[in-house]
Amino acid sequence: MFRRRTALSVSATAALLAATPLLTACGSGAHPGAAAVVDGKRITVAQLQAKVKDVRAAQAESPQGTQLIMNTGRLSLATLNGMIFDRVLARSAEDAGVTVTRRAVQKWRDQAEEQAGGAERLKAMWLQQGIAPDEVDAMVRNQLLLDGVAKHLGADRGKPAGQRALARELARTSRSMGIDVNPRFGKWDDQQVILGETKDPWITTGQAKQQT
Repeated sequence: MFRRRTALSVSATAALLAATPLLTACGSGAHPGAAAVVDGKRITVAQLQAKVKDVRAAQAESPQGTQLIMNTGRLSLATLNGMIFDRVLARSAEDAGVTVTRRAVQKWRDQAEEQAGGAERLKAMWLQQGIAPDEVDAMVRNQLLLDGVAKHLGADRGKPAGQRALARELARTSRSMGIDVNPRFGKWDDQQVILGETKDPWITTGQAKQQT
């Protein structure tokens, strides 16, 4: 349905332990204990580790747990990518005066669940992309924020030109936030609004619900 960072049991517990990277709190010299610093605010290794564990725990409970874990082997990088991007998007939305209500999130999610064939199926699809069930609303909110920023720009997310316009705006915001990533996790690319070699997590069309 959506591509999410970088984008189904052997014993799920063993696979979980094998696939979960060891994240220590060494940090960078300038920001010890930080996985990244965005606009002067730290994303700690502990925060990143907690999110990774949530996803791995949910994947391990799935009937396809082993395959899910294998397919998201770079989960720590993808998760950090998403955490940084969330802050960039939030700033872009704030600058554009875009807000999203809980009602709008629920409406979007209801439609997505209907397209997916139910709430559990939608959660399973997100889990394949490394998104824990309790993070689904946050991802829906991001999609609505992207729609709002695109509308503010007069851009159509369903068309390449619209996606490029949105990308330029996010890149501008990213550059303004002085993003500094701990070298162990890679380097943040302001132009692409992405961490290292992880996959583009946010460019989806305005018809995303219909692609479920």
